[in-house]
Amino acid sequence: MTPDTFFAQAKQAGAITPDATLDSAYQFGADPQTATALATLVLSGQKTATTSGFALYRLNHEPLPATGELDIILDGAGEPVALTVTTAVTVQAYAQVGAAHAAAEGEGDGSLAYWRRVHDAFFTAEYQAAGLSFDPATALVVLEHFRVIYRG
Repeated sequence: MTPDTFFAQAKQAGAITPDATLDSAYQFGADPQTATALATLVLSGQKTATTSGFALYRLNHEPLPATGELDIILDGAGEPVALTVTTAVTVQAYAQVGAAHAAAEGEGDGSLAYWRRVHDAFFTAEYQAAGLSFDPATALVVLEHFRVIYRG
């Protein structure tokens, strides 16, 4: 199913207004297995937040996420699994991300230590792929919170 078809189903189900527009459709993680695992956490309600690299938005001339945006979460096969609405967006230093945000991401054991280990590796690889260097001591990140408003 395409994201547009999924979005139309959400409208028909009354999850959103008929004039609502889709902001994006995306996968979490860097590979299909991770995308499916994280999509499953979203569906279960365990994952209600995500983090992205601020420098990557600037490099790609993309706008930051905004409160109220409607996004479709895709699994590792690119299939839509959930429609979410963004409830909060903040930019802060990576080094200042706290335990509450780590827990809201719902990954691993939910601890800040686990979050840092996984995200250090993820951002290092993401920044390298973009020709940038990731420094956990100075990098800014975008913290996004969301809630599921429709499941497929």
